[in-house]
Amino acid sequence: MHDHDRITPAPEDRFTFGLWTVGNPGRDPFGEPVRGAISPVRIVERLAELGAYGVNLHDNDLVSFDASAAERDAIVAEFRRALDDNGMRVPMCTTNLFSHPVFKDGALTADDPAVRAFALQKVMRSMELGAELGAEVYVFWGGREGAEADAARDPRTWIARYRESLDFLCAHSKAQGYGYRFALEAKPNEPRGDIYFATTGHMLHFIETLAHPEMVGVNPEVAHENLAGLNFVHNVGQALEAGKLFHIDLNAQKIGRYDQDLRFGSEDLKGAFLLVRMLEGSGGRFPRWEGMRHFDAHAYRTEDEAGVWDFAAGCMRTYNLLREKAHAFDADPEVQELLAEPRDPDFEALLRYSPEGAAALAEREIDVAPFARAGKRHERLDQLVVEHLLGVRGS
Repeated sequence: MHDHDRITPAPEDRFTFGLWTVGNPGRDPFGEPVRGAISPVRIVERLAELGAYGVNLHDNDLVSFDASAAERDAIVAEFRRALDDNGMRVPMCTTNLFSHPVFKDGALTADDPAVRAFALQKVMRSMELGAELGAEVYVFWGGREGAEADAARDPRTWIARYRESLDFLCAHSKAQGYGYRFALEAKPNEPRGDIYFATTGHMLHFIETLAHPEMVGVNPEVAHENLAGLNFVHNVGQALEAGKLFHIDLNAQKIGRYDQDLRFGSEDLKGAFLLVRMLEGSGGRFPRWEGMRHFDAHAYRTEDEAGVWDFAAGCMRTYNLLREKAHAFDADPEVQELLAEPRDPDFEALLRYSPEGAAALAEREIDVAPFARAGKRHERLDQLVVEHLLGVRGS
């Protein structure tokens, strides 16, 4: 336990932010930036002071698109000094394949093979940068891998192109000895009308068709799965059960809105609570997930730089508050009673297949009336979630 109140963030909490998150200047489609750029070195320094573990980055968050080799090396050297001086790490790296006009109709799935080749080259260089900085996870978000006019490209074409690209990059990572684990990030729309592989479930299936599926997992994001109208906790649970949760993007989102990337826990507090509880092990029923708690969010457009650091501290403190609420919830005797699973060894034996057991089950008379009448007390259990969140139960 790193702090007497257990809430103050510390490196052992494994919180990370992207340079693009706290560095967001407050620009939106209808307005210019409202705050100045914050240098990568200052971001590292301030996040370290706030208790973060590390920072993540797109290639062009650190090195501009048109930087020379000498400029690139000088920028990276300065950034590495800042990391070392502040005890910070870069656990994850990714590539910006969406901002430049060349990617207007896709990067790894574009029709023009020269564009696909350029996208691969850009990823390769970014992978080299990430490896130089010590990154172990490499995220792929296909922000321009999509379509407005579906007649322009048969789905089987873009699926094959994306598979070919990931197989290429997996092989390249192995050949270079980078040791990366690739994490695929889904989103249903924005900035494209439809983005390919719209949900985490799509990604999990696609991974099994790759040449090196053991190297590839997922990076679900709260806002993205909410845009699809899905239950984020369920989707993360599926990824955990499959052993494919390689990274996670934490933020908040109002249902039915554009991709907002709000401060973690600022919307759907019950969903955030259940997510944190699952990541932390659900009362010992499952192991704690040991990956990074990455915040892919940004401060409101109303804020100056001081508000940016309020935002960053708030993401981490809310996670820790919910973690403590989850521990108290799971220690609550009434919760434990309500969550206790009924046991019936006779029926449990019939649920494990054998030819003899299946024959016995086929002939078994089962009285369903008691089970049809019995209440499950989920109303009471859900109320206990609310009471713990509101502070009238637990410590």
